[in-house]
Amino acid sequence: MADAMPDSNNPNSPAGRKDAGPGTQRAAAVLLGLGPDLAAAVFQHLDEPTVRSIAIGARNIRRNPNAVPQALGSFVESLDVVGGDTAAGDGLLRAVAAQVLGADMARRAFDGVAPPPQADEVLGPVALADPEALAMILAREQPQTVALVLGAMDPARAGLVLKMIPEANRPQILRRLATLEAVAPEVLREVGNALSIELRAAVSSGMRRFDGKGAAVELLRRTPAAQQSEAVEEIEKDDPELAAELRTKLFTFQDLTNLSDRDVQTFLREVDTSRLSVALKGATTTVKDKILKNMSSRAAQMLSDDIGAMGPVKLADVELAQGELVKIAFTLAEQGRITVVGPADKMV
Repeated sequence: MADAMPDSNNPNSPAGRKDAGPGTQRAAAVLLGLGPDLAAAVFQHLDEPTVRSIAIGARNIRRNPNAVPQALGSFVESLDVVGGDTAAGDGLLRAVAAQVLGADMARRAFDGVAPPPQADEVLGPVALADPEALAMILAREQPQTVALVLGAMDPARAGLVLKMIPEANRPQILRRLATLEAVAPEVLREVGNALSIELRAAVSSGMRRFDGKGAAVELLRRTPAAQQSEAVEEIEKDDPELAAELRTKLFTFQDLTNLSDRDVQTFLREVDTSRLSVALKGATTTVKDKILKNMSSRAAQMLSDDIGAMGPVKLADVELAQGELVKIAFTLAEQGRITVVGPADKMV
């Protein structure tokens, strides 16, 4: 009969579990039993006083070798009591999961609904393709197709791809993306297969991104101003928008430093001082010096004071103001009122 008596020294016996120790000791023991990773996740939800109490319990554990198994046994017993109402437990865990993971993910997990397919499962290699290569392919597709692909991709990778798609195409793509509600996986797989074929062809042929407009501008800038005007005028007959874009890039805000002092003074008579101060906020020292030296001392001081009192200005606003002034300078050059000097022009 002696063997049937409870042994208080046995951590697995009922008596041993009954004398498991204070709550802080049991909490420390449970955290030890959970392991470092889970214990770290629990600590994230505890305040400092609670952590201090657990620390005291942890120190007491070191003095009692049986403390951990006793505390864990008591914890298991308490779980048996709490877990009596399984329906309530399911509801509680569902609510916690919904709060942490979101209602949709919690519903799928607790109702046994299959998760949505991953991007690489429906798009194939397209989902993991080089963003620049994929942007080159998508730039030729309809906005609806691009929206389908970007919507199915990882948001970070989709953002990289969108940045490399021509800016003029982006509003339509984003508009289509914002109106998407549901897409069948079969449709995405079909789109992914077609784009994968194009990607393979592009890679095998060595196709790469090429800035044709930039190359054209660089070539034109290396020709005399008169020849630039003739070339742009010919382009304007077929494509006025392209001609206008080339004109704005042929003469930049920095090129104001190449104007003669008399031409700068002519230019300054045509510009709005408030726009000039914004443009100069982000200009180089050479441009500022060129402008200020061609103004009266009083006007130069007032302009300098305006720039200093302006505070931080968005880069986009500075670039917009500089673009406006460049257009004025280019118009004056076309009217023959100032002379634009390019890198290929020789002065005597």
